[in-house]
Amino acid sequence: MKALLNKEVGGPETLVLEDIDDPVAGKGQVVVKVAACAINFPDTLIIRDMYQVKPGRPFAPGSEISGTVESVGEGVTEWQVGDRVLAGIGYGGLVEKIAVDASRLFRIPEGVSFETAASLLMTYGTTIHGLKDRGHISEGDTLLILGAAGGVGLSAVELGKAFGARVVAGVSSEEKAEAARKAGADEVVIYPRAPFDKDISKDLAGKFKAACGPEGANIVFDIVGGDYSEPALRSIAWEGRFLVVGFPAGIAKMPLNLTLLKSCDICGVFWGAFTMREPEKNAQNIEQLFDLLKAGKIDPLISETYPLEKGADAIRALEERKAIGKLVVTMEP
Repeated sequence: MKALLNKEVGGPETLVLEDIDDPVAGKGQVVVKVAACAINFPDTLIIRDMYQVKPGRPFAPGSEISGTVESVGEGVTEWQVGDRVLAGIGYGGLVEKIAVDASRLFRIPEGVSFETAASLLMTYGTTIHGLKDRGHISEGDTLLILGAAGGVGLSAVELGKAFGARVVAGVSSEEKAEAARKAGADEVVIYPRAPFDKDISKDLAGKFKAACGPEGANIVFDIVGGDYSEPALRSIAWEGRFLVVGFPAGIAKMPLNLTLLKSCDICGVFWGAFTMREPEKNAQNIEQLFDLLKAGKIDPLISETYPLEKGADAIRALEERKAIGKLVVTMEP
């Protein structure tokens, strides 16, 4: 079978397409014939040894897949050959076949494409965990989202609206603003490219405050970090929740006196660790996502698909922050 492998530390240019042996299902595992693999920001980091998980080389990036069960290992009774499944796997997904622990699998709902299924777990899983479990979102909240046009950002727009929030989307261009509006954002703030001096930071804080309204944002969903975080924190409501989801723009240095003045919380959102520590609660969240998908309240925006041999291009596009919505690598039928 073919696999897109990382053999040395570096960027997308280090990935090579090679033939490797087919996997065999071990005890408690199934072999999935991969149909689609969604690309996520950790894929840009893991090949550079900049992610918290550092696999031994060679390895394939790609953390969420969909496909069909090709074979089952000893002890597996809940899955059969031909079942349509999706799974979050951490890495290893840019391959034609992969052995996966049966406990990681979810059944793809009827009528959902492989591309959509592969785009659901990491983005919407992260967001529903952040908004529900860490942000305690409730109807009528004002939700400010930084990086609102990426895969996670658009999922936050959709889920925020599904949970009854008023959504303010922060984005870096008019094209991205239009994508956020189409996903349901009530207000959009277009911010400049960092770095910011003091005046630019103050001006952006003013724009966030104006968009959020006089009471401020009950929840800030920060996927960006860097110079963007402090202006967003300055727009937070009394007893608001600032959710740290990611930091492609750098790790922010926050003035903690603001947390006292607003009596607000800064909360980390680490979905991967949550899935390992609380698998039952995660499974409940995923089932809720399936219900919202069936009801038409969420619908992953897949802006581009790539064949396996072009998977490095997908990672590069995400790394350069050019993507709107999700990028998906599809395998040969």
